Amino acid sequence: MKAAVLVFPGINRERDMARTLRLTSGREPAMVWHTEHDLPAGTDLVVVPGGFSYGDYLRCGAIAARSPVMDAVRKFAAGGGLVLGVCNGFQILCESGLLPGVLMRNENLRFICRDVFLKVERSDTPFTRGYNAGQVVRVPVAHGEGNYIADGETIARLEGDGRVIFRYCGPDGMIDPDWNHNGALNAIAGIVNDGGNVLGMMPHPENHVEADIGSTDGRGLFAGLAEALKKAA
Repeated sequence: MKAAVLVFPGINRERDMARTLRLTSGREPAMVWHTEHDLPAGTDLVVVPGGFSYGDYLRCGAIAARSPVMDAVRKFAAGGGLVLGVCNGFQILCESGLLPGVLMRNENLRFICRDVFLKVERSDTPFTRGYNAGQVVRVPVAHGEGNYIADGETIARLEGDGRVIFRYCGPDGMIDPDWNHNGALNAIAGIVNDGGNVLGMMPHPENHVEADIGSTDGRGLFAGLAEALKKAA
C-alpha cells in the first residue's frame, strides 16, 4: 500500500497517521506538502489527517480545501482512488466538495476529547472490510466542530444509499442521544461519497492500533485497506 499523507500548516496529526500506516502496511508513507500540485506516482491511498489546518480560521478546513494539492486529490478521487479524511480531514473533504454536508460546533459548544463507541454499519467497503457489519469499536475523538449537518435531501440520500459507515452508539451498539457526543444528525460519525472510495470520519482510528497504549479497534480500518489494495493489485 503506497499511501500519501497531506500536510497543511497547523495540521498536527500527520505523524500519528504516518506511524499507523507504517505499522499496518509495512511501508513508509509519503508526506505531501499542501503546495504540491501532484501526488507521488503510484499512490494508492491519500490520507487527510486531523489537526487544526490554518488555525481553523474562517471555517474548519475552509482554507486547506483551497490548497493546490486538493486539485490533485479531487482528480485522484474522480479516478476511483481511495481517500481517507479524519477529523480535520473530514472537514477539509466536505469543504472541498468531495463529501456533502458540513461539520459544525459540537452541540454542547465544548471541545470533546474522549474515547467513543462506533457502530460499523457496513463491512463491504474498502475502509470497513476489516470489521463486521454491526460491530461496535472504541476509538478516540478530539474535536470542537464534529456536529455533522446536511439538508434533509442529502441526509435521505446518504441513508438511502447506505453511505453512512460509522455512527456514534452506546457500548451495546444502541443508537442513543446520550452517546451522540457532538449532536450529529442521525449520530453520523463517518460517511462515504457516492462512489464509495472517499471516507470522512471524525474519530481517530489511527490512535488505537497498538496494544501497548490500549485498544486496537482502529487497526481493522487500516488492515482492511491494506488487504483491499493488495487484492486490487
